[in-house]
Amino acid sequence: MAAALAASGMLPTADLFLRRKLTRPHFCANIEELVGNMKVFCGRANPTTGSLEWLEEDEHYDYHQEIARSSYADMLHDKDRNIKYYQGIRAAVSRVKDRGQKALVLDIGTGTGLLSMMAVTAGADFCYAIEVFKPMADAAVKIVEKNGFSDKIKVINKHSTEVTVGPDGDLPCRANILVTELFDTELIGEGALPSYEHAHRHLVQENCEAVPHKATVYAQLVESRRMWSWNKLFPVHVQTSLGEQVIVPPSELERCPGAPSVYDIQLNQVPSTDFTALSDVLPMFSVDFSKQVSSSAACHSKQFVPLASGQAQVVLSWWDIEMDPEGKITCTMAPFWAQTNPQELQWRDHWMQCVYFLPQEEPVVQGSPRCLVAHHDDYCVWYSLQRTSADENEEVYQVRPVCDCQAHLLWNRPRFGEINDQDRTDQYAQALRTVLMPGTICLCVSDGSLLSLLAHHLGAEQVFTVESSAASYRLMKRIFKANHLEDKVSIIKKRPELLTSADLEGKKVSLLLGEPFFATSLLPWHNLYFWYVRTSVDQHLEPGAVVMPQAASLYAMIVEFRDLWRIRSPCGDCEGFDVHIMDDMIKHSLDFRESREAEPHPLWEYPCRSLSEPQQILTFDFQQPVPQKPVRAEGSMELRRPGKSHGAVLWMEYHLTPDSTVSTGLMNPLEDKGDCCWNPHCKQAVYFLSTTVDPRVPLDGPQSVSYAVEFHPLTGDITMEFRLADTLN
Repeated sequence: MAAALAASGMLPTADLFLRRKLTRPHFCANIEELVGNMKVFCGRANPTTGSLEWLEEDEHYDYHQEIARSSYADMLHDKDRNIKYYQGIRAAVSRVKDRGQKALVLDIGTGTGLLSMMAVTAGADFCYAIEVFKPMADAAVKIVEKNGFSDKIKVINKHSTEVTVGPDGDLPCRANILVTELFDTELIGEGALPSYEHAHRHLVQENCEAVPHKATVYAQLVESRRMWSWNKLFPVHVQTSLGEQVIVPPSELERCPGAPSVYDIQLNQVPSTDFTALSDVLPMFSVDFSKQVSSSAACHSKQFVPLASGQAQVVLSWWDIEMDPEGKITCTMAPFWAQTNPQELQWRDHWMQCVYFLPQEEPVVQGSPRCLVAHHDDYCVWYSLQRTSADENEEVYQVRPVCDCQAHLLWNRPRFGEINDQDRTDQYAQALRTVLMPGTICLCVSDGSLLSLLAHHLGAEQVFTVESSAASYRLMKRIFKANHLEDKVSIIKKRPELLTSADLEGKKVSLLLGEPFFATSLLPWHNLYFWYVRTSVDQHLEPGAVVMPQAASLYAMIVEFRDLWRIRSPCGDCEGFDVHIMDDMIKHSLDFRESREAEPHPLWEYPCRSLSEPQQILTFDFQQPVPQKPVRAEGSMELRRPGKSHGAVLWMEYHLTPDSTVSTGLMNPLEDKGDCCWNPHCKQAVYFLSTTVDPRVPLDGPQSVSYAVEFHPLTGDITMEFRLADTLN
């Protein structure tokens, strides 16, 4: 059934993985069946099969997922956002009152009800707070009541497009102040334009006050080999006994415009040495929220003079919102180099910055004018580069680019970067040289991996590689053809556990090879699917066959985050309003199941320092089949450095050979001072310590963190619990 639902578009698609950072190890979709019953299907990576499977969960599960992994805490901790909204709301209410009118506020997407409470405190006569998510609407009702505003705020549990106006409607009349927080990192990705369009047509008065009043999207054109490596496949160099061999990308990948989805990141963590600015920061387009808004597709061009000559590859983008018509109250997402006061930089994770990739890299010449064009539909933005600014009558709007090479649908941005990492390739090549023998029959098992090409170039007698998806099979066929290896490397379109002797031409495998990497993996240990594959193909291995990697280890370390702790920290009081109910709601949802799970985060974007030494928790011997019984480890980690214990970071290390290990987590030895250096191509797992201990308050005395971690062979899951020793009863 789940497969049919996914095909119908009712379940999340690959675009979800490309567009947004998943911060939970699974995600859910509500499906209302014909009989009217609500079913909750939860997508989970199954390490025993390498598949994404849809499981029916308890009816409350999706609610707990949404609350536990929401951005509400992050938003409540965003003091800059909260203060600016408060200032803008006060000014808007004052302007309406100065005209002798009642201040009637429509708050779309109220969440906790914070902005509505601000409005009433500022003197609004009444607020209509719209919230479509029922558990959140219920919480808003309680928070509003707790703060004593029930007589002035009406919470409406509907989508704003379903709200009615009139004597028998949700609103008796149209509002004259529109307050919203409908924005994501891309500004319009959560449907802000259609929501505003409907509100102006049906819910608010003409020329109403709006908070925010206006948004402006900015862009800067740059050249960046590092960021371009997240979008294109570079030539891969391999040193062999016959000299250097180069694995080249197929022409289809070269010509492909790429995936249309934004890559949202913490741009402040990208060193300025990683890119060259080719343009000034350009204001691309603005949206006036106090007037009728259109969700129709449009384009906006901006002529500029290049600051330097180079290859135009990437557009960095962000936005700001002005809370008042005069533009005196501004909240900006600009990275530090584009801020007037970088010392006052506000950290936030619910709004970051955008990286867009041009369809093709193009040379620009310093001083020679060019034109950057921002295109958008109702939910997405993309960019193109033109020679000169178009005439008024010339249509410059381009349809949303679509990947036609398959690679951008199979490899996410970090995966492109990982494949393009020449140092990583060299490490695998060096390990391969030590295990390849004359007559080696090699079987490669990893999704869309170039290891099979390395094995061939380094002397394997015969190489088989397995691709279980049709798209991955087509992509690898193209790569083999571009490198004239279609007759040298045999690609098998089949799930590895279904391999037969005939697939391997009756030969026994002497080297089983994997990175390992599987596209469905969300947490570091999900790639243990390689171990299950090794177990299922045991009959095809010759006696004494080499498995690479030979083993893997799960490591953990206790850290203090500079900022990431905020997304799971209780808020308590926000701008004078009691939001403890929200804190309790998040804690209850975490206790439902999430507290026993870690969540994936790309920690190169989130600075932290270690408080303990990295500790090996579990080891998995790939030379042996998967065991039948669970493997459990218990112990404690001593906190050797002073600091605030925010959480445990977990990652996998793959032991290619006794002398070569690849880490998906910590990259360099720890130092007493300075931030940890993390693998930029992988997400690490973060287990946040209990929110009942305020992570902002250091605990006195020596501390340790106890842990209990268990690997379950039947499911491939790893369950865990980490606890501050001082919190144990």
